[in-house]
Amino acid sequence: MVAASVLFACTLMYALLLAPPSGFPQGTVVHVETGASISGTARQLVEVGALNYEWPFVFAVSLMGERGVQAGSYALEARENALILAYRASQGQVGQNLVRVTIPEGTTVSDMATILTQALANFNAQAFLSEARQYEGYLFPDTYFLLPGMPEHAIIERMRANYVEKYQTFKDAVEASGRTEHEIITMASLLEKEARQRETMQEVSGILWKRIAVGMPLQVDAVFGYIKDVPTFNPSFADLEIDSPYNTYKNRGLPPGPIGNPGFDAIYAALNPIESPYLYYLTGKDGTMHYARTFEQHVANRRFLR
Repeated sequence: MVAASVLFACTLMYALLLAPPSGFPQGTVVHVETGASISGTARQLVEVGALNYEWPFVFAVSLMGERGVQAGSYALEARENALILAYRASQGQVGQNLVRVTIPEGTTVSDMATILTQALANFNAQAFLSEARQYEGYLFPDTYFLLPGMPEHAIIERMRANYVEKYQTFKDAVEASGRTEHEIITMASLLEKEARQRETMQEVSGILWKRIAVGMPLQVDAVFGYIKDVPTFNPSFADLEIDSPYNTYKNRGLPPGPIGNPGFDAIYAALNPIESPYLYYLTGKDGTMHYARTFEQHVANRRFLR
């Protein structure tokens, strides 16, 4: 009877304190920075759902020597209890070799599928696209360290979580702008394609917001690349008549959603437009931006395209 009680107590203690949580985040990578504390690492593991409590991990790492936790990107490939995680962290056992994948600013979901297909073996582009398209604009462009064979939905969750984290930087500014998050991200996705530097993005931002304010169509050529699903596209006169809600020549205001996934500079520019007397702009052959107050001046500026 006593033995059974002790066994039950030990089992309960293991289940509560050491066993991996039911929602253990398999396929996740936890980055431990150089100089990270044991408690800080334990907190990270609790936040991602790999630990139930911080203190068993902290206690176990402390008993394993004076080295503390080792910096590295730790692959959580399978369900592991607190003691195993503590041992791995103390010894620097990061797991599988991770694949470094860089998603550039302005990349569309379709472009992401191509990049990931080239980087990861057995990546299912169609499975990725079927889930990721709904998050166009809200998958943050960044460098990711991914597990070989990582499920498509887990990659999307990583990118979504990164967006949510990065968006906190702009959240207050968005609320103060009087515009919605969706409006800002949609505008930022246009700016990402229309200009190259933060300041020119801000100048174009001022022009595009002004066009919306005066009821003028945005007339952004970059939307046709999105409509046609190609990286870059110079629309013909026939393209300007395409029946699409993303056609900013036929429809006033912003398109219904982002045409790519913008980075920091484009989001900043959408929130911080530079006011000017201009209504038109174009990028010359040498990359220089040329502005105009009137359509006639804009037509004259087209000489810089040659």
